[in-house]
Amino acid sequence: MDIITSEERGVALLTLRGKIMGGPDAVALNEHIHKLVEQGVRRAVVDLRGVEAMNSSGLGMLIGGLTTMRNVGGDLKLANASAKIRELLNVTKLLTIFEHYESSESAVSSFS
Repeated sequence: MDIITSEERGVALLTLRGKIMGGPDAVALNEHIHKLVEQGVRRAVVDLRGVEAMNSSGLGMLIGGLTTMRNVGGDLKLANASAKIRELLNVTKLLTIFEHYESSESAVSSFS
């Protein structure tokens, strides 16, 4: 998994690429989000457009990121999930916890 971070209108945009399957990737994403929090970031969007596959460990990674952000008074939103990943989020009822947007632009705008 690769993580590409940019900033749009005061929101951290984390673009993930590859497979999200836990293991070393979980540690990398967790550390990445904690570094952002240490830098004062409180609003983040995870762009899932480049994610090929995700398992339950990958879902756990996203939940960990959301928890980290909310623990400091922030939020983490999802964007561009494929139909397959949206179905996984739906079946696990995680769409009731995460806000999901069809584009990273609309997710970033939702913070305004």
